[in-house]
Amino acid sequence: MIRPFGGVTPQIPASAYVDLSAQVIGDVHIGEESSVWCNAVLRGDIRIDRQNVKLYFPITSMILISLVLTLILNLLRRFF
Repeated sequence: MIRPFGGVTPQIPASAYVDLSAQVIGDVHIGEESSVWCNAVLRGDIRIDRQNVKLYFPITSMILISLVLTLILNLLRRFF
């Protein structure tokens, strides 16, 4: 599902693939030839200055993101 939030609609080029089960909401800019796979959720509810920030990374599943965040939090707890 692709839908606006806060008056801003996601920007998705024709060369990108967004699975029908994915949720793309708000101020989201998907790059050329990118893909968003099953059950992914991309929320654009926080505005950032895109002139100075560029992020390039694949999101293949919510499980991967959850795993990475859990590992980072565990490392932070161990050392701080």
